[in-house]
Amino acid sequence: MIKVIDLFDLSHTVAGEYLKGVNAPWEALSGIGALIESLGEKLGNEYAQVAPKVWVHTSAKVAPTAYIGAPAIIGAATEVRHCAFIRGKALVGENCVVGNSAELKNVILFDGVQVPHYNYVGDSILGYKAHMGAGSITSNVKSDKTPVCVRGEEVYNTGLKKVGAFLGDFAEIGCNSVLNPGTVIGRNTNVYPLSCVRGVVPADSIYKSEGNIVSKV
Repeated sequence: MIKVIDLFDLSHTVAGEYLKGVNAPWEALSGIGALIESLGEKLGNEYAQVAPKVWVHTSAKVAPTAYIGAPAIIGAATEVRHCAFIRGKALVGENCVVGNSAELKNVILFDGVQVPHYNYVGDSILGYKAHMGAGSITSNVKSDKTPVCVRGEEVYNTGLKKVGAFLGDFAEIGCNSVLNPGTVIGRNTNVYPLSCVRGVVPADSIYKSEGNIVSKV
């Protein structure tokens, strides 16, 4: 089984207790919206409710051209840049960057995550200090619209039609890469630019191309 605790340090997100309650990361996707609403009701005065069910930390910087749909939480010292499109069900941690024309939907971004330029991140969880290069995206729906499977040493049927990617802590995704539905990137792993990735990439690896994955250790 691909476990949440193998990918993420849960001390780097306010969703830590929630994520402790699931085994595989895709099991968390269906409850993100309800989680955000529950957390938002308990936030302190350092958060402003800028719209119904949208909470933004007072130290966050949000461009006037950015859109934040409900429910959403934007953490401390996070920057939401020009024309970012946060469609809703987005839990964005502290010290994150949501860049120009980036789009988020049904996601958990741990603290320190950067999606800074033209990224699409949907139905996904990005671990502590994960970084997506310019133009890299998570593809979250199969072309035949059937439920997404995660293919590692075993094949796991998620039972969900929309599953993006799960990036372990410190994962680095190269520019203009596509992470196919159900992709899992292990901790401290790098993906070369222009890659088309599917399945499970081990921790502490470098993904150069399909079938060419080398260990950093």
